[in-house]
Amino acid sequence: MSDRRYFLKELIAGALASTVLKSPLAEAAFTAQTSLRYLRPPGALAEKEFLSHCIRCGQCGEICPNRCISFFNLENGVDALNTPYIIPREQACILCMKCGQVCPTGAIKPLERTAEDILGNVKMGKAQVNKNLCLSWQGKTCGVCYRACPLADVAIRVGLLERPFVLDGCVGCGLCERSCIQIPQAIKITPQHNIENMS
Repeated sequence: MSDRRYFLKELIAGALASTVLKSPLAEAAFTAQTSLRYLRPPGALAEKEFLSHCIRCGQCGEICPNRCISFFNLENGVDALNTPYIIPREQACILCMKCGQVCPTGAIKPLERTAEDILGNVKMGKAQVNKNLCLSWQGKTCGVCYRACPLADVAIRVGLLERPFVLDGCVGCGLCERSCIQIPQAIKITPQHNIENMS
């Protein structure tokens, strides 16, 4: 197919999708499906501000060396369409901070990979331990989440039998959740946008 015909086909498909999605019925149907627990990339603005700044260019996902950034189709509503998200259990963020360096609008802040920048500006969410599922809290030493944490003793510490305790320094990267050997996982990230909605 020629470039011109491909371009016209995409243009028409985009126009049709835009018309269909703007109907009240379609918008209500897609907006209602917001059950997916996801994180925004590190350094992302607060959810409403992020959605208004993000131009859906995809550069953050292209540069991510860990391939943890995906893009929404319609599963989380039309407002989130083509915006970047992370599912920590599938592939967590390694806090390389490259996504913010390429974001052209500041929807993801350009930050350095320093403890100061990360602790001061990254709020992806907060880890929570389910003591009923955690092996260490059940008397079987584990500690995998602690060893996976890039901010050990700042974001998470361990006590007797390597029982994990989440600290205020947790930025919600999800590496603890990704590494947890329990099914379902004993440590999960509560996304920052959910925390904002609770307050």
